[in-house]
Amino acid sequence: MGSVRKKRIAVLVRDRQAEALRMAVGLTLADDEVSVFVMDRDLEENETNALNQEMLADLGVTIWSNKPDIALKYMATEEIAVSLAGFDTVIPY
Repeated sequence: MGSVRKKRIAVLVRDRQAEALRMAVGLTLADDEVSVFVMDRDLEENETNALNQEMLADLGVTIWSNKPDIALKYMATEEIAVSLAGFDTVIPY
């Protein structure tokens, strides 16, 4: 049998943050490569987001932000746009 290729999935987080992070956690179950990009804002500080952030960190998922002044890994908007071309699927929230 042929091997199954891992998909690269990007989750773009804007308005529905809790749902986006929950979905990102769920996407890891298929053993695909998941990356999360928080766009133009801070993550809301609440228990749900904190739990999902912790779970994503435990699963080795990187959470990026285009805002350099928050406690996430920084990537400029232009760099994010270029990197998205390398993903199989981009899911906006």
